[in-house]
Amino acid sequence: MRIRDYADADWDQVWPIFADVVTAADTFAYDPEWSPETAREVWVERPPGRTSVAVDHDGAVRGTAKTGPNRPGPGSHVATASFMVAAHARGRGVGRALCEDALDWARRQGFAAMQFNAVVETNTAAVELYRRLGFTVIGTVPESFAHPTLGRVGLHVMHRRL
Repeated sequence: MRIRDYADADWDQVWPIFADVVTAADTFAYDPEWSPETAREVWVERPPGRTSVAVDHDGAVRGTAKTGPNRPGPGSHVATASFMVAAHARGRGVGRALCEDALDWARRQGFAAMQFNAVVETNTAAVELYRRLGFTVIGTVPESFAHPTLGRVGLHVMHRRL
């Protein structure tokens, strides 16, 4: 598994991952009705941010990440990131590799910390991974995410110093 910067030609492989994750509606608060163009505009970061892909030995994209400043101006010293992994590639370390790469990139860029603003509390695989990578839950916004089968669940805010 290799993590590299996203290239425009990757969108044809990123879009199905994005669409599957968003359509499931259990981890991201993105609109499943978005067109590929709108999704691309939201997902592909502009500088000073970065979008990356996890590529298998055969060149297939198995996951993607976006990383950049959490907020502009006085909040720009804290990074944020989001990750999506293809359903068939989950449980194979793709998410961990993407997250570790995002942390390394943010550290090299001089960010002081990384903050995730909206981790669905029932997304236990992500929550456990982030905890193993040094993040802590600093708060949970109750009933702020409409899960398709569990109803309203909380969104964690998670943080880690770099």
